[in-house]
Amino acid sequence: MIDFGFDKIALIAGVALLVIGPERLPKVARTVGHLLGKMQRYVADVKSEVNRSIELEELKKMKGQFEDAARGVEQSVSNEIHQTSSDLRDSAEGLESAQADSVPHDYNRYDTLLTPLPDYRNPKKHWRLKRSAMPQWYKQRNGIRGKAQSGAARVARFRPPRSQA
Repeated sequence: MIDFGFDKIALIAGVALLVIGPERLPKVARTVGHLLGKMQRYVADVKSEVNRSIELEELKKMKGQFEDAARGVEQSVSNEIHQTSSDLRDSAEGLESAQADSVPHDYNRYDTLLTPLPDYRNPKKHWRLKRSAMPQWYKQRNGIRGKAQSGAARVARFRPPRSQA
């Protein structure tokens, strides 16, 4: 950038005062200030746009790297699963051939293990409901509402009875 010192700025101001005149100098200075401000905002916008595009490119590169790493992990896991399943299949075939040579297996012994268990039920009736710290008898004695009512229901409840005339 151009390096402006105090002496150069004073020289420019003196020349502008002589050329433009003291009447129009404030208006020209204001216009120059507005133009400089617009120029600075434009430069700042261009810089931020360039930074945004650079960050976007970096994010795209990182996304590609993560996708490649995820594909690699997925492939390694699927290879391990296939290898394990083939090993299990081979060992199961070996057990079946070994059991065919031995005594036949009695599956009725394990029927009790295969029956489903009954669903567990908590003995308390409303065990998930929040219990209040204040006892119910205290609420009733002091007139604290136990149940929420709408405004219309409260008005209807405390409305004086109609007189039969």
